[in-house]
Amino acid sequence: MPYRLSVAVQTPAHSAIAGPLTYSHSAALPPGSLVRVPLGTRETLGVVWDGTPEESHFEVRPLSAALDGLPPLNAAWRGLVQFAALYYQRAVGEVALAALPPQLRELGAAQLTRRLKRPAKGADAQLEAAIVSEALSAEQISAIATFESQNGPFLLFGSTGSGKTEVYLQLVQRLLARDPTAQALVMVPEINLTPQLEARFRARFEPRFGAAAVVSMHSGMTAPQRLKSWLAAHGGTARIVLGTRMAVFASMPRLKLIVVDEEHDPSYKQQEGARYSARDLAVYRSQLETRLSTDPEPCRVLLGSATPSLESWHHSRPAAEGGRYVRLAMPSRIGAGALPKVRLVDMGLQQKKTVFSPQLLAAIQQRIARGEQSMVFLNRRGYAPVLACGSCEWKSECPHCSAYRVFHKIDRSLRCHHCGYAEPVPRACPSCGNPDIAPVGRGTERLEEHLAELLATVRRPDGGPVVVARIDADSTKAKGALEAQLAEVHTGAVDVLVGTQMIAKGHDFRRITLVAAIQPDGALFSSDFRAPERLFALLMQAGGRAGRDAAHSAASEMWVQTEHPQHPLFAALRQHDYPAFAASQLEERRIAGMPPFSFQALVRAEARTQEAAQAFLTLASAAACDVPDVDRVTLYPAVPMGVQRVANIERAQMLVESPSRQALQRFLLAWQAVLRATRSQPEAKGLIRWAIDVDPLGI
Repeated sequence: MPYRLSVAVQTPAHSAIAGPLTYSHSAALPPGSLVRVPLGTRETLGVVWDGTPEESHFEVRPLSAALDGLPPLNAAWRGLVQFAALYYQRAVGEVALAALPPQLRELGAAQLTRRLKRPAKGADAQLEAAIVSEALSAEQISAIATFESQNGPFLLFGSTGSGKTEVYLQLVQRLLARDPTAQALVMVPEINLTPQLEARFRARFEPRFGAAAVVSMHSGMTAPQRLKSWLAAHGGTARIVLGTRMAVFASMPRLKLIVVDEEHDPSYKQQEGARYSARDLAVYRSQLETRLSTDPEPCRVLLGSATPSLESWHHSRPAAEGGRYVRLAMPSRIGAGALPKVRLVDMGLQQKKTVFSPQLLAAIQQRIARGEQSMVFLNRRGYAPVLACGSCEWKSECPHCSAYRVFHKIDRSLRCHHCGYAEPVPRACPSCGNPDIAPVGRGTERLEEHLAELLATVRRPDGGPVVVARIDADSTKAKGALEAQLAEVHTGAVDVLVGTQMIAKGHDFRRITLVAAIQPDGALFSSDFRAPERLFALLMQAGGRAGRDAAHSAASEMWVQTEHPQHPLFAALRQHDYPAFAASQLEERRIAGMPPFSFQALVRAEARTQEAAQAFLTLASAAACDVPDVDRVTLYPAVPMGVQRVANIERAQMLVESPSRQALQRFLLAWQAVLRATRSQPEAKGLIRWAIDVDPLGI
């Protein structure tokens, strides 16, 4: 008599099939087992799931094969996937399969067996080298002591340069000293921050635990590399996993510590498929691992940032006021270093079209004369955001998107940063034939060129010419380019570094004593209520690159060129007073009923026409009158997205809001059937796809 099994497989998005499917097998398999199953005309990977298989009116097909060479994915991993699927309104099979490495999804039973037979480098028992730690400050010692005496969750609020990374290293080190089989997950927001963090962890732990003890997980790795890291974590060989947001789903059977560095960073929010927040799932996972473990030691989670998200800051208020997190404060820099002095330049008093004020330019020249480095931050890559004709109305619009193509002078191209469409710069205006077409605005490429011109006659202390370098997504495309450019900055070969947010966070530049922010005002009056929060965090992070060496910290400065120097955001920035900024922002949000005092979801629709996209959302809203908890949610009218057309696809969105997280979740779950039914309505003809984004970061 064959056994019936529930198996999670990846079904089409937003199909009526959201749960596991039923298959048969000659033997019972434990939940979490990996199997190959037929699905339609193809064969795919599946995960045996919990629960009694549903009765099927169709023929129950047998499993193709059981991948019995791997231990089952444990209950905590399955619970995390189940929660993420429910909360973010996606099918459980979609989340489960997306959480596994791509190569594993393609391997058959025989191929996996051969892969597992390859010799793996385990921890070397002969390595007993002592782990060398840095001396700790009183604030670091206090934070570590509080962390180890309570269960959390914890928010480590530490200023830039306060030694947060050393706290992470210490916590992992102490965990492994107590339990050498335990595992730790350390997450960073972006790939370009992983190599330097990995170097510090390897230097600290490889002498004791061997080369296989530390592995990385991020999308920049090849498929074989990702599979190797996943297998090492799943098998327990890897003690420490370093990764980006995808690593929150890593299978780690002995997980006891989760660290989320720069927890405020928007990169932790997935923007395709299941739009999950890795930071929020990390908090949930720590609680789940603790609840399901037989080990008395809990799985603790630490969120770290100099500028925490307002949600995390609100959760870390005193317990008597309803706070759920334990706040750990490290306000001082290591080694008696001081935070940079913030100087504001009122660009309204400068001559028109001034890019670098005379005061800022003189300050940069002073740094060069002293053999110090400066950093100029502009969060816009390319040469200029638009190319325009002075005789007619032509601008370098993208033919496929409602956006301008950016002028990149280095390869003489016009490139759309939304769909990727690029073509050479025309010799004359395509509309009127005028040869005098010119760039409008500035990107990092043009800023680098202009700064090099301004400093052409300046000399370094050794008599050599000034070196201006640029680091952004365009200059670091080649493999190893980022590492090589960062190495030049660290060695002092670069005098002025120009870049986007890639250089504004996470890097420990010891010789930089001046940071300048160019054109930061755009976010001050944005329609997105989170824009000021992101700007303040970015400016604080950028300013934190200056004066990290105590020997130069007294002279370190951050210059901000702005048209609005009296804005309250800059007043808080001058004092490095994140608590004051957070208090004012939270009060504004409380009055307006914005998160974290309410809960939101966006329903996005993509169609051939804007009318079809909005019609689908409007129909679904009108049909929601009988959906449970509809009286506790607000459905706003459908509107075009900020960039409403991308790659010839029109995009619209509808905001759904509620003062109750539970009411919003119940409504969304029941509304799914309405959305699926609405898709077949004649008025929605032309709809391509729709998606729900719970807890959206951009509106």
